[in-house]
Amino acid sequence: MKKRGFQRSERVAEQVRRDLADLIRTELKDPRVGMISLTDVELTPDYAHAKVFYATLNAEHREEIEAGLKRAAGFLRRQLGKRIHIHTLPELHFIYDSSIEQGASLSQLIDQANAISDQTPEE
Repeated sequence: MKKRGFQRSERVAEQVRRDLADLIRTELKDPRVGMISLTDVELTPDYAHAKVFYATLNAEHREEIEAGLKRAAGFLRRQLGKRIHIHTLPELHFIYDSSIEQGASLSQLIDQANAISDQTPEE
């Protein structure tokens, strides 16, 4: 059985993720931050810090995107404070999530292995 505080923390993290995604999509005007997806948010127990994991299809522009997100962190935090009312508003730390990239790479390797096994004659 989960503790109540842990469930609340998960709900707050999910709310932060949803609101940040909406803010980035609608309010953020930085051209460096284009099409990104927020994949997860991890909050510290005291809500002082939030690791915001993001993914993008423009992996070659990852450094520019990260610079844009870091520059906008204060603005996003203030806007988040207008939407979410919790005792401590977390400091935002943006971290690139490479799991989608890794998944695509593994899928490609599996496809290659299947193509090779289809070409080899059966005994």
